Amino acid sequence: MEPDHQPKLSPIRAFQVLHGPSLEAEEANTSLSEYHDYEPRLEFDDSELTQNSYLAPLPPELMDLPDYLLQRSASDGTIEENFEAELSRGPEVYAEIATSSLDDDSFAELNGTGLVEVVGDDEIGRRIIVVSACRLPPRETLHQDRLLRYLMFTLDKYVEQDYSVVYLHCGLNSNNKPPLSWLWKAYKAFDRKYKKNLKALYLVHPTNFIRIVWQMLKPAISVKFGRKMMYVNYLHELQQYLNLDKLCIPEPVLEYDKLLLSKNPKAAEIARLQSQRKETLPDQSDVKSIPKASLSPPPTQQFGVSLQFVKENNANMVDSIPPVVRQCVEFLSQPDALETEGLFRRSANILVIKELQRACNKGETISFRNDPHNAAVLLKTFLRDLEEPLMTFDLYDEILKFQTWSNREKPRQVKILILERLPLDNYKLLKYIIQFLWKVQDRSCLNKMTSSNLAVVFGPNLAWPPNGQMSLQAIAPINAFTDFLLENQESIFII
Repeated sequence: MEPDHQPKLSPIRAFQVLHGPSLEAEEANTSLSEYHDYEPRLEFDDSELTQNSYLAPLPPELMDLPDYLLQRSASDGTIEENFEAELSRGPEVYAEIATSSLDDDSFAELNGTGLVEVVGDDEIGRRIIVVSACRLPPRETLHQDRLLRYLMFTLDKYVEQDYSVVYLHCGLNSNNKPPLSWLWKAYKAFDRKYKKNLKALYLVHPTNFIRIVWQMLKPAISVKFGRKMMYVNYLHELQQYLNLDKLCIPEPVLEYDKLLLSKNPKAAEIARLQSQRKETLPDQSDVKSIPKASLSPPPTQQFGVSLQFVKENNANMVDSIPPVVRQCVEFLSQPDALETEGLFRRSANILVIKELQRACNKGETISFRNDPHNAAVLLKTFLRDLEEPLMTFDLYDEILKFQTWSNREKPRQVKILILERLPLDNYKLLKYIIQFLWKVQDRSCLNKMTSSNLAVVFGPNLAWPPNGQMSLQAIAPINAFTDFLLENQESIFII
């Protein structure tokens, strides 16, 4: 007797049967790699996926992983049976996240894991946020809604300006990976506020499982958001976009990348050549040991040097203000520029900024092309490229204590730092910039840049640690300190 019904297919198998042919014909994502199909098998058991004739199988050199790595990244490879039901549900409102009063102490156990790190800005001033899957706590110790709240709370500090996210996929396993239904919930929770200023989402070490999930979610994800996602199969592919030394990449991810390169000689050769080119440049830690004559920049240079160097080589410099800073501020002080919405939050064309830097360093006349964002990004770049931050390395630890001071102590302590311990040239430049930013926030009804928004943008460009790697916990006191300077500039800067 014939059965009453056909056996029920799992959601992932049904998706493959219905959409398999389109997967091969359609390019799923932008990729930084010419080995787009050579995606490593990492934490999920992809055997069910690769057996399907419509999906390109993984190459043998990426399938043959050692036992210790498989044990560390083992997974059952299952997919939740209620995932289709999740897709059909309407958007959820996370009012408890938006209205709850949260601070860094609310997530003390997650702040210490290094799961999310803010590692400064890229070459054109976009904040870089690194998420490391290998640092996700086990599911039994962390409720998934709490994880979502933590991610939203962290991103809330940066989404008002352009930013990029680097997701390091290595280390996600059956013990710590969130369910697929949670991914859909997270996508709905991260509304337009989070997506509009996201300029790039780099998926490092992707798997076939990610490609399948992406295809399942694709009908519900906007085309514009999809274009921001890029596969990165090897770490060296990020080098042309981001400084890998600043990304705080966990050791397991570095080890895994070396393993993948050992399985692909062509990619390994490209990585070796890139490394050789990098090694030909002098390392910052070795600068003092290199004869000064061999490093001496041209006297017209303003980027990547000290304030003292700029002052010594610009006899006509007024009040210790570098020429490029004065040019940027005077251009941005025009009413049309000052009232530009999102001033200092938006990025600019990297080629334009590079060209402006080269012109400045050669002593040539520069043109902002009537674009306030070019001048805004150039000003931030100048501050970020100083050999020592404007607030100096000596004051960094003191600034981190700002939030521990009482409201009565703050005015006195800040004045001690600014008026007594800051070098005079640094003081004059800081005063010039803060007084200009006060004009910017005074027009916040038009440009949307309040003092707190400006503090988020400028704080990390005024102070950073000697090793250059700022922890997530350091961001809050630095931003609060900068906000205090902006709000109280009239009483602080008295000379």
